[in-house]
Amino acid sequence: MKKVLIFSLAYYPHVGGAEVAVKEITDRISDIEFHMVTMRFTPEQKAEEKIGNVQVHRILSGNTRLNKFLFQFLAYRKAAALHSQFNFDAIWALMAHSTGVPAGLFKNRFPRVGYVLNLQEGDPLEYVENTMRPLWPLFVRGFTKADIVQPLSSFLGSWARRLGFTGTIEIIPNGADVKRFSGELVPHAGTVLVTTSRLVRKNAIDDVIRALPRLADVRFKVLGTGPEENALRELAEKEGVSNRVQFLGHIDHENMLTHLHSADIFVRPSRSEGFGASFVEAMAAGLPVIATQEGGIADFLFDEKHNPDKSTTGWAVDKDSPEQIAEAVKDIMARPEKVREVVATAKKMVEEKYDWDIIAKNMREKVFTKLFA
Repeated sequence: MKKVLIFSLAYYPHVGGAEVAVKEITDRISDIEFHMVTMRFTPEQKAEEKIGNVQVHRILSGNTRLNKFLFQFLAYRKAAALHSQFNFDAIWALMAHSTGVPAGLFKNRFPRVGYVLNLQEGDPLEYVENTMRPLWPLFVRGFTKADIVQPLSSFLGSWARRLGFTGTIEIIPNGADVKRFSGELVPHAGTVLVTTSRLVRKNAIDDVIRALPRLADVRFKVLGTGPEENALRELAEKEGVSNRVQFLGHIDHENMLTHLHSADIFVRPSRSEGFGASFVEAMAAGLPVIATQEGGIADFLFDEKHNPDKSTTGWAVDKDSPEQIAEAVKDIMARPEKVREVVATAKKMVEEKYDWDIIAKNMREKVFTKLFA
């Protein structure tokens, strides 16, 4: 059986889009033995454990800035020790800024081991690059040493080219469990907007709050936590809409569906986005989606005005535009037949292109098989 070592800064129970993607993909590939080097964020986490189809090896202890820096080098050392034991056929690095450095170091030492670099950075790329300036040569080597780069979007693929990668690019996005997210919407009073977002500036939850004064009787459910939460609560008070904004905190992936099905419109007017699995999940759940077309969103959200040559899958707004968000909400409320058409088109697109079964099959055939050749 072939063996693949995954580099990931975090893993379950610390769950974001990247961690969900790894589990969904690896659980569907039973003929590859997966291992992972990741951080041990708390002493309660086991240093070694099996999660699904991944044998997890945790290093360091404590969620500190120093440990995250040390991880760049200690993950490589741990991987080298594991390689002497398991003889890996390939390595898989999740996101260049968090694991490209140790993966590049490993590939430099073990050049015959295949190396795929996954890109799903959602922060502005200028910010990511500035963060990595202290390790810039090693950061760039994380790109140039890869055999395959697997970005979630064409936007991220262009980034790999800009940083010097000249090899094979396989765009394979994250996805959604279409069967699980499908279902009937739950009847409720009024119009409810919902978002599933980290509460950070790039996700522009502030713009949705600023749109609410233009939308009488519309409520907004915010699923997620982050450093902007207090500022967003203060903004809701300032805008006079705090009684219509509900901050629900962290909702785990398993319970998210209930909240999606009890809403009318998904909205996240991102200022930057590498891909955005939350949008695809909302489409799978049958919700109309309001979003910008920043970064990777442009690969799947097509608007009747901005993209007349494509089948409409959502409502596009410019970034930093509460007025356009309000107009999009009003348009959705006023045209139920159009909404049904768009929702059906978006869901069909997700079923045909973004279901996890398809994503896992593409990873197996377009990435791992090539690395093993």
